[in-house]
Amino acid sequence: MFSGAPIGILRSFARLGFFLLFWLVIAGWSVKDLPVAVAGAIAATWVSLRLLAPGRISLHAGRFLLLVGRLLRGSFAAGLDVAWRALAPRPRLSPGFVSCAITLPEGERQNLFCLLQSLMPGTLPTGAEGGVVFVHALDVSQPVAEDFSAQERAFNRAIGHG
Repeated sequence: MFSGAPIGILRSFARLGFFLLFWLVIAGWSVKDLPVAVAGAIAATWVSLRLLAPGRISLHAGRFLLLVGRLLRGSFAAGLDVAWRALAPRPRLSPGFVSCAITLPEGERQNLFCLLQSLMPGTLPTGAEGGVVFVHALDVSQPVAEDFSAQERAFNRAIGHG
């Protein structure tokens, strides 16, 4: 049926479908709201195509799901740790910056990885220079660089580069 259609067009429609489904899951299904949902999905697709054109990063579904699971598990554990530290009578904090080596080249892949890493409670990538990402951590005595490298390896596998 779509054998003559360019892959980019199919991926664009897949994104549109994803954004429309995402909208409907978040906002709920209503026929009267469908025009707004479609307009929002089209706008989100347009922005996503401008920021990340099809084919520049290819995700492997199974590995991506493993990465998402790893991020959710890590985020949950880190969130509990941050909450415990914040609520402790004498917070155990040792904030500072950790230099973390990164193998991803500067550009989209590195930016996407750092964006995902910014979702982890207790750490925040703040900049990159020459193969090093500077991560602000609430506790520099923790294995921040090791966790960062493990997450990068998982990310590389999910996008088919590892």
